[in-house]
Amino acid sequence: MGATEAIQYGANMAPTEHQDRGTWVNALTDRRAFARAITLVESTRAEDRAEAETLLTAVLPRTGSAMRLGISGAPGVGKSTFIEAFGLHLTAQGKRVAVFAIDPSSRRGGGSILGDKTRMAGLAREPHAFIRPSPAGATAGGVARRTRECLLLAEAAGFDVVIVETVGVGQSETAVADMTDVFVLLAAPGGGDDLQGIKRGVMELADLVLVTKSDGDLIPAARRATADLSAALHLMRPKYRDLPPVALAVSALEGKGIVEAWSAMTRIHAALAEKGRLSSLRADQARRWFWSEVQALLGEAILSDSALSASATVLEDDVATGVALPHAAARKLLAAFRGGGTA
Repeated sequence: MGATEAIQYGANMAPTEHQDRGTWVNALTDRRAFARAITLVESTRAEDRAEAETLLTAVLPRTGSAMRLGISGAPGVGKSTFIEAFGLHLTAQGKRVAVFAIDPSSRRGGGSILGDKTRMAGLAREPHAFIRPSPAGATAGGVARRTRECLLLAEAAGFDVVIVETVGVGQSETAVADMTDVFVLLAAPGGGDDLQGIKRGVMELADLVLVTKSDGDLIPAARRATADLSAALHLMRPKYRDLPPVALAVSALEGKGIVEAWSAMTRIHAALAEKGRLSSLRADQARRWFWSEVQALLGEAILSDSALSASATVLEDDVATGVALPHAAARKLLAAFRGGGTA
């Protein structure tokens, strides 16, 4: 059975105890089959969901072995440039690297540029790397709706490191911390107050802060920014008392600090795994994922019902015109949902 046929088999037929699950799950190691599987999982078509869930359920026992990295930072900080240099460093060590780059979606047209492969051209040509740009859509928090599922597919496909690059819009870059093991925040020097664009909510989630563009004329500014960020991190309550976050300077163009950054990430990840906190962290993330899906499915169920959807529109207009409070209107809509009628 070829890789594509194996994926199609797995997507359209739930395996039984008499069937070889490994045959088609192993097909994910083929790049084209892996890409097809991601396309299936990311599909917004209702008829694809059952097939995607069949595939994901089958690969679930093979997940959990990769290091999950979240990388965030304000636009222009150099996320793509850093990830390319970082990814090439990892592949040179024999690591297989998957990058899920989330692009912002237009609020007007809904489209996304999806240009990360062109910004990481060198890494895109690397046979041991896989880059997948995805639109954020309406999902908040700098990630896409199905990023978690794609991460599981990458682990099942045998990738050693899975990187999630967020949209990079500022304080809302928190959802990535709920799906990764190590959250890395990038900051750029030379912007005046180096803490101005980095909100406290994101800083408190960071396991590691990297000051980018530490080369050429920006070296003095990068040193100052690293010192300022180090001082700021010391004033915050760390996520883990024995693993306080640190700030390091890196230069993707010159390759400086890449080895040190990877060393810091592996140290954090190893410490979490050694003390059993990694499994606890992932369990908590899975619980939050469950409840986010519950909320999303409730919204979809209401909008897919013609009567409830009409009631929701009326209540939404009442809220917009100041006739009703949002909480009261939401409670009324939920009551109608429970009763199977209109609000």
